[in-house]
Amino acid sequence: MTAAASRLKRPRHEMPEYIREALLARGLMDAYRSRPPYQQNDYIGWITRAKRAETRERRLAQMLDELEQGNKYMKMNYRPKRYG
Repeated sequence: MTAAASRLKRPRHEMPEYIREALLARGLMDAYRSRPPYQQNDYIGWITRAKRAETRERRLAQMLDELEQGNKYMKMNYRPKRYG
């Protein structure tokens, strides 16, 4: 097995409609799409893994707030790369 083949891969999470609607309602779809693919996937997985509706709602609100602020990812500092 090669080194590349032995890497663990994260499962890809489809975006549920309620998350899509929340991003669109807050005007944050572009901010979401500008994040690296692993962050997009992590956010969706983290939100949808919650068993309780209250937890899903709290996690969704956190994601939306972090995207709006633009400088956080899962409560960690985040500095987007600037190209150009």
